[in-house]
Amino acid sequence: MLGKAGWPDRAYSAAETYFRVAGCLADFGITRVARHTGLDRIGIPVWCAYAPNAKSIVVAQGKGLTDEEARTSAVMEALERIVASDPHCDIVRASAHTLRVAGKRFDRLPSLIAIGKVAAEDEEDIPWVLGRDLISGEKIYVPLDAVVLDRTSPSCIYWQSSDGLASGNTLEEAALHGLNERIERDAYVLWQVTSFKTRLASCIDPASLGCEEISSLVAPIEAAGLILRVFDITSDIGVPSFTALIAPIEVLSARRSRFVDVNYGAGTHPSVHKAISRAITEAVQSRMTFISGGRDDIYPQVYRQSLAEETLNLLRAHPRNVYPQDFKCSQIDRMSATVDVLRRMGLGPILAVRLSDPAWPFAVVKVLAPRLENPEGARRQRFGDRALSKGSFG
Repeated sequence: MLGKAGWPDRAYSAAETYFRVAGCLADFGITRVARHTGLDRIGIPVWCAYAPNAKSIVVAQGKGLTDEEARTSAVMEALERIVASDPHCDIVRASAHTLRVAGKRFDRLPSLIAIGKVAAEDEEDIPWVLGRDLISGEKIYVPLDAVVLDRTSPSCIYWQSSDGLASGNTLEEAALHGLNERIERDAYVLWQVTSFKTRLASCIDPASLGCEEISSLVAPIEAAGLILRVFDITSDIGVPSFTALIAPIEVLSARRSRFVDVNYGAGTHPSVHKAISRAITEAVQSRMTFISGGRDDIYPQVYRQSLAEETLNLLRAHPRNVYPQDFKCSQIDRMSATVDVLRRMGLGPILAVRLSDPAWPFAVVKVLAPRLENPEGARRQRFGDRALSKGSFG
């Protein structure tokens, strides 16, 4: 899919990608694909794919500049979650000691251990799957529990998350999407732990970029009576990363606002324009999540939760006219250029674990980057070294 900014995001167009996978949706338990755009007054496309017997969430959402993009996005997200709940990959049951003696490289991923859980003993047999280090090319075993997404499992000792989980027409395409997501989450955490003054100063005016694609998103948001704030959260890695907040303008003067009144999105991409577009469309998608009420992992009390004063003040930020730079790489070497930066920064390994059958018309990959920061979640370890060394925590 070649966007207006000139960066192909997939090997095939959105319509072609959907055509490639449509015939197997029922086999993966996806029973319905629906257009949710009309539930909101903004008009930016949001679609959903339903998998009633899914082991993580039943409703997967997708967004885009067109209905075709949003529909394909929703279906691909549903597929990646379904596959991650029951990975189609070789599983080796062994202890860390056995792998070590056999000369096999492995990573126990201690930063992903769940709250209240402890890592397996050195002599304890656990299931492992094989990943590949994108930096060195080496094969490295990781615990199966660290890559699955199965909420029905009562004994998983790892934090289960879709962080770094991605799909694509090809293995390389999926891995690149997963890597971009890991960089995005790392950037957002690092932005969160900087001073509030610094975060306010990172607010940019998307109109100053003069991008038709971004303007086509900003206009309907403002016409719907919403306020939009975009923040440049690009980290020292250098791949453009942005976060967007949208909310009804009356939130600024309301006596009491709710958490669900303000919606967040984030995006990372070598193209500044594409990264901002992703952040904005994801914020619109997030808003639709609460409007539709269809996500089974959002509970009634969330709708009663008060809005944090800090979030309200971020909406009051004064945007600046700035001109962020694209990541220096060509369209064909995005992966190698990004991986090279991570290598030079000492942020490896970057592990890609294929979860899908090579015979399927799509690929699903889980990208693990232990030295990058992870989003908030039920982990025993909240922050890593990057956040601890950078953050002001207030």
